[in-house]
Amino acid sequence: MSDSRTPEEGSAGSDDGPQRPPRYEQVIRWAEYIKTQPPEVWGPQQNAVVNGHIESAQAVDVIAEDRKRVRELAVEVLVERDDTVGRIETNEE
Repeated sequence: MSDSRTPEEGSAGSDDGPQRPPRYEQVIRWAEYIKTQPPEVWGPQQNAVVNGHIESAQAVDVIAEDRKRVRELAVEVLVERDDTVGRIETNEE
């Protein structure tokens, strides 16, 4: 998946230079934002994005194997997030 703000190779907006890693700048900005804002502020924003992705995924046919793989990944992410939040709240590194 390409970054929607990056012109496609060979298009009029492409500079044919090295391709920058997609979405890294936005991810870095988001990480900096959530470090400076309480979860009560950024949590609903994040939920809106995730819910939008879920709704989009539900609008297409997905085979059972893919659905299972996505659920397993979500569980892994949530476990890692909870572990990270726990370390941050207790000031552990």
